[in-house]
Amino acid sequence: MPQTLKFLINVLRGAFIGLVELVPGISGGTVALIIGIYERALHNGTLLIDAVKQRTKAAFRAVDWPFLAAVGLGMVAALFTMSGVMHGFVEAHPQVSRGLFLGMVAVSIVVPVGMMDSREVRRRWPRLLPIFAVFAIAAFFGTGFTAAPHENPSLILIFFAAMIAVCALILPGLSGSFMLLAFGLYQPVTAALSARDWPVIFTFILGAAIGVIAFVRVLDHLLSHHRTITLTVMAGLMAGSLRALWPWQGDNAELMAPAGNVSGVVLAIVAGAALVAGLLIADHVLENRGSKVISTSDPKEDA
Repeated sequence: MPQTLKFLINVLRGAFIGLVELVPGISGGTVALIIGIYERALHNGTLLIDAVKQRTKAAFRAVDWPFLAAVGLGMVAALFTMSGVMHGFVEAHPQVSRGLFLGMVAVSIVVPVGMMDSREVRRRWPRLLPIFAVFAIAAFFGTGFTAAPHENPSLILIFFAAMIAVCALILPGLSGSFMLLAFGLYQPVTAALSARDWPVIFTFILGAAIGVIAFVRVLDHLLSHHRTITLTVMAGLMAGSLRALWPWQGDNAELMAPAGNVSGVVLAIVAGAALVAGLLIADHVLENRGSKVISTSDPKEDA
């Protein structure tokens, strides 16, 4: 395949990941798995971090720069061009948008659960179930304090939120936009992208970059040595954080009984659940067919 065509295909892949990262409930990591670049991106991300630390020519040459540049370009282009659309949708249809996202995230919980070793789960469930419950309850009450949108969030808050939200690009099943929504920062951040508010944008980028450097190796260690417990914690946090997506909320994120366009919201919940379920089924089918292209043993082989 010609190099130019390879570059353009990877730009489109990055654009697809960037687009879904604007939607709370759809994980960019899951989509990267489906389109066959997750392992390659994670591998090159690790090489890039090593290169920055080592500052040697050999370390920098080991990074697949054309691949990272193409995917990054596609993601940035999608984020800037579609952020206004998503911000307008959330602002104009708050109940329907939260219902759509609720369905997406609810189904996404099966991702960390499905990544567990079933034999280990059966053996350790008396310990895992309380861990799941504790983190689900903590997330439920925690999002009650943070889910209300911030009108004028400080740059410090945006910086630390970006550090946490970027982890969603690393972990399939966890949505970065959902993390921002739980913090009450989804609307101001998408508005900043749409309005080209550069101080907010650069602060977010800086926080995300430091988050990647700080957390990639930690998450890799946890998943390698404490996989089941880490995934249990992740699933619990996602389940408890569904509180932030309850469609009927007051001005201070207090939960309210269903009212108004109930049928439209229910339809949005079903549609969101069906969309993520379709993506997960597609990933399962591709995995069973052995059509995953990337292998960590040959990270520069193109799909």
